[in-house]
Amino acid sequence: MIKRVLVTGGAGFLGSHLCDRLVSAGQDVICVDNFFTSQKSNVAHLLGKPNFELVRHDVTHPLWLEVDEIYNLACPAAPGHYQYNPIKTIKTSVIGATNMLGLAKRTHAKIFHASTSEVYGDPTVHPQPESYRGNVNPIGPRACYDEGKRAAETLMFDYLRQNKVNIRVVRIFNTYGPRMHPYDGRVVSNFIRQALGGEDITIYGDGSQSRSFCYVDDLINGFLKMMDAPDDVHGPINLGNPGEFTILELAEQVIALTGSKSQIIHRELPEDDPLQRQPDITLARNTLGWEPKIALREGLTKTIDWFKSIDLSHYRPPTPNY
Repeated sequence: MIKRVLVTGGAGFLGSHLCDRLVSAGQDVICVDNFFTSQKSNVAHLLGKPNFELVRHDVTHPLWLEVDEIYNLACPAAPGHYQYNPIKTIKTSVIGATNMLGLAKRTHAKIFHASTSEVYGDPTVHPQPESYRGNVNPIGPRACYDEGKRAAETLMFDYLRQNKVNIRVVRIFNTYGPRMHPYDGRVVSNFIRQALGGEDITIYGDGSQSRSFCYVDDLINGFLKMMDAPDDVHGPINLGNPGEFTILELAEQVIALTGSKSQIIHRELPEDDPLQRQPDITLARNTLGWEPKIALREGLTKTIDWFKSIDLSHYRPPTPNY
């Protein structure tokens, strides 16, 4: 059966890969985006498809459509972007989720919500299971995103309990791959852009802080499995690659894979920057039969090849903070 599927943030990094998969599967896809941090070029190849539609819209305003499934991905997700307009960021998370939940309630649609590992803050439990409630500074510079996403999860589960809306919540850990915005300020895109340009590679702190990096194709597989899971599976479920690397190790891999002569320089660690981030994906393995397949070296090679193929002059930094 062909489903009418709405993807908010559908022209973004993750959203565009999801739209690719849904269009290829023959679903009728409506991609909604306000193009703050996304690129029309991410979905330009889909515009001629009869089962794809692109709508410029901001999810902080209500949207009236008839749909069967909703993937709620809309929100700037890189620190430099979400801190540029923190009030807009928390509105996107909270009001955007409220609007999409209202649409799901009216149309009886399933709704998938893209939450984040940032709900765990600077964790005191490692790796992080879904049962861990986090260590978040509610008034810090990252709170607009961290607390916005936490509040959106609250809304999801309140709509489930009060209105029986069929929700699916995943917590995404660091993801990378083709179509990352070159100026999103994340470590993978920063390091690759700097290495290919022969610039110094900037590490904040001493580089001992760790992250787990999941290739985009693996993550999208998890999205689809979560949406297709039985109706008693609501989450939250961690989706990420449990392989843990220090930021310094990542920089060294990027330099090696690009053959760059870049030097590593160190700057002060930003406030509330987590020192460790690694998912416990036991629940995803047991509930969804999902785990990532693509190793960091393979994923970085694919991502570097994509960065080599683009013209950076076609990308403008969405904010001064990159």
